[in-house]
Formats: sequence, structure tokens, C-alpha cells
Amino acid sequence: MADYIYTMEIRLTPDQQRGVTLVQDIARAAEMNIYLTGGAVRDIISGFPIRDLDFTVQGNPLKLQKELERAGAVVSSTDEDLKAIYLILPGKVRAEISPARTERYDKVGKPPIVAPSTIIEDLRRRDFTVNAMALSLNPGSRGLLMDPFNGAADIEAKLLRVLHNYAFVEDPSRLIRATRFAARFHWPLEERTQARYQSAKENNYIDHINHRSIGLEIEQLAYEDDPLHIVRTLEKEDWLKVLNPHWTTAKVDAVGLSQLVKTRQQMNELGYTPDPSPAVLYFLTSRLSDKDVADVRRMIPRKDLIEAWKDLEDNSKDLAKRLAGKEAATPSRTWKLLSEARPEMTLFLAVTAKQQAVAQKIKNFFTKWRQVQQRIPLPEMTELFITPQLPEYPKIAHDVFMLLLDGRLRSRTETLKFLKPLAPPPPPPPPPPKRGRAAKAAAAAQAPAAPNPAIGKTGKKTKPVAHVASPVAPAPPAKPPVVAKPAKAVPKKPAPKKKSAKPTPKKAKPKKHKR
Repeated sequence: MADYIYTMEIRLTPDQQRGVTLVQDIARAAEMNIYLTGGAVRDIISGFPIRDLDFTVQGNPLKLQKELERAGAVVSSTDEDLKAIYLILPGKVRAEISPARTERYDKVGKPPIVAPSTIIEDLRRRDFTVNAMALSLNPGSRGLLMDPFNGAADIEAKLLRVLHNYAFVEDPSRLIRATRFAARFHWPLEERTQARYQSAKENNYIDHINHRSIGLEIEQLAYEDDPLHIVRTLEKEDWLKVLNPHWTTAKVDAVGLSQLVKTRQQMNELGYTPDPSPAVLYFLTSRLSDKDVADVRRMIPRKDLIEAWKDLEDNSKDLAKRLAGKEAATPSRTWKLLSEARPEMTLFLAVTAKQQAVAQKIKNFFTKWRQVQQRIPLPEMTELFITPQLPEYPKIAHDVFMLLLDGRLRSRTETLKFLKPLAPPPPPPPPPPKRGRAAKAAAAAQAPAAPNPAIGKTGKKTKPVAHVASPVAPAPPAKPPVVAKPAKAVPKKPAPKKKSAKPTPKKAKPKKHKR
């Protein structure tokens, strides 16, 4: 379980992670079991970009609408029949919350009969095995992957497999969805799925598709990474005319669409995340009649997407007018204007700008002017203590960049001259370390003992001599220690020989002669 939670957390963007937490907490507060389902789980496991979040709750999602709006989510639309909510979470994260349900089809092309169900039964009603998985977000089972149809194995095998034999009969829009998935992922249909696909196509089951399904398929085109490739594949299978009878690739602005995809990628690399979906629909339908465009808009369920599509041209014209006027007379003013503009408007205008001056300013904003940032003397600013820790640092760095952009600082010397008055005073030197009694005692114990002047060379104590105060003079340089020379060996005198201890003879006394 922990592995899937870890995979989810590293695969979702920070905004998507916050969106999952928000919906999860609101559903728990309403005592509803909640699961991450469908394409979100598929993309987490497969490694493809996660385009939106699909949630399934065991209960009525419409009861969560007010709490979601209080938390900052924008409800795009609701489906009263299915009790589903389409919303935009904070951070421009698209999401859908649906109830766990079963769907029973009495007739081909007719709306299904819906009834509440468990999460496992909800997975049974889905289209392909790779979409019939759920990841629990509930306490006690958080991270549990439910995969009753072995969709993870089909992801690994890169196959699209329907769940049952009547998948294309019950919902003919799955024919278009199968083609779209195969074109996006470059995955083939499984052998039996391909046979059922061909059979449904030959029997014209697509004629029974309903308007809601058409609107959902048109909307999904707006979020494709390579919409031109998808449209061409749909036209090859004769599905494009199902979405609109007059829609062909000839009615698509292929050049503008390709340029849009390249510019969007360039903006992503620079850290911008524009939503290209309104512009994609604009180029996909650029050569359709006004009536056909109105029909397409009427079928799309997300009303916020339609409004953004309608306002695209008017907003971009206003931005082009401002870029051509005094508000963008200098590079720094142009930079400020484009930095504050909505990235969607900048993206669309970069592709559709007709005035050469406007197009050149947008090009410089993405390329030439960003190289000027490399001329900011960051090492010298650090030496002047102008670092990111300084509260005024963002403003100082921005002012330097604006002056460099306008050419008012032409050399490094001029730049440093501008920066020096803005430098903060250097920090004061650190105070000397305080030495306590214990430190002084330890230092005294380690110091060599000083000679006692009261003891003379002879070892006898002498009377202390009173010292007369005198001005302090520098101590004489210490003399190198005198190394005592080894004493010469004195030859020893031979010891006197001892006399042998023989008894001395006694002298004979002279004899006295008698007279």
C-alpha cells in the first residue's frame, strides 16, 4: 500500500497533491468513502502526464459542493442525472467527483439506469481494464490498490482491453475513446477487443451515440498534448464527422496548432504553466462556420472552458494593443506588462500576433531579455552583503535587472557603483569569548610553574626584595634553552693494594746475663 502512496506523491504535481488532500478531507468530514479512480490511477502507474483528477465517493457528491467552494474550488458544472461535479481546484487543477454507481442499459444509445453501488461494482461498469482501478484515500486502507480486472498488467503489456463483450454496444462513444487512447499512448487494441471494435463499427453502433458523450469527447481533444495527431487519427476512423458533420482536418489550422504546441513547451521550460485548452479549440475549429462552432460549444459540459474560449480573441487583442502603446515603450515596461499578463494570453498572442513589433517583443521576452539576467553581478553582491537573506534583496535585484534591460547600466563598474550605496553595513565583529572560573583554573593547571623568586639557586629561601614600580617595557625575546653538554668521563684512580694480613713477628727480648 505504501508503495502506491509513494508513487502517487512523487507523480502528482504540488498543486495536484494539495487538490487530493482538499477533496479527501472534505469527503472524510462528510463521512463518505473516497477513492482516486480512472485515468488518474492509470497515468500514475503508466508514467504518462496526469492531466486531471477523477474521484469516486460512496454517496452523493452534490452534498460536497458548498464545502468545496468554501475551500477555494470553482464548480464548472454539475450533472444532475449522474450527480457528478466538474470543478477546478486551487492551482488550476481539473477534477471530477462522481458517485460509485452501476449502469444498466435497456436500449442502445439510451441513457443508462443508474443506481448507487460499492466501489468494486463501480469499477465493473467502466470501459477498459486500464481505467478500472481505484486507489483508496480512506483511513485504514489508504494506498490500497483495487484492480479486479488486472489493469496494471495491461498497462505493463501496453494493451487496451474492454471489460466485457457488450462494451461498445452499451456505450458507442467507447469506439472514439479507444481510438483516442490508442493514438495518445501508441498502444494497440487487444485481439478480442479489436474484433469487437470492428464488429461495432461495421454495424454502425456509433449512430446511437448521445450528445453528452460527444461533448465529453470534444472536450478531451482540448487537453491532448498532440491534438493534431489525435484529430488525424479520428478522421482516419471516420469518427471526426461524428463529433461534427463538417469537421475535417482541412478545417483545422494545423500550422497554428503546431506553433502553439512548441510555444507551450518553451513556456513550460521557463517555468510558466499556461492552460492551452481554449487556444487548442480555437485552432481546431478555426475554419468551421460560426454555426458549427456554436454547436460544438453547446455540447461541451465545462462552461468555464467555453467562456475562456470565447474571450480568447478579445483579451489577446487588448494585450496586443497595450504592447504596441506607451505602456510598453521600453524593454523594462514590456517585461513588466508580459510578466503580469495571464500566461494563456501571452501563449495565444505569441502564435497569432500580426504586428511585427508585438511579435518581436514577445520573442525577446522569451529569449534575448532573459540572457540579461546573467549579467547581474551575484558574486560582487555577496561581497557587499546583498544576499537573499536581506529583506530588500528582491527589489534590489529587480531594479538592477530593469536598469540592465534598458541599457542604463552598461558595465560591471557602473553596476557596482549603483549597488554600493545600497549595501548594508558589515556585521560587527564577534565579541571575545568569555572565560569563566573553570576555564581559568584549567588554563592555570596547564601552564608551567613559574620560578619562586624567594628561593635562590642554593635552595635556601632569601628575603623578598621589594620591587620598585617602573614603566612596562616589552619583554626581551626568549633565549633558546641551553642544552647541557655531557660531562667528560674522569678516569678513576686505581684502588690501593691491600697488604696481606700476615702476623708480624715479635722481636725477641734480649736475654739478661747473670753476672
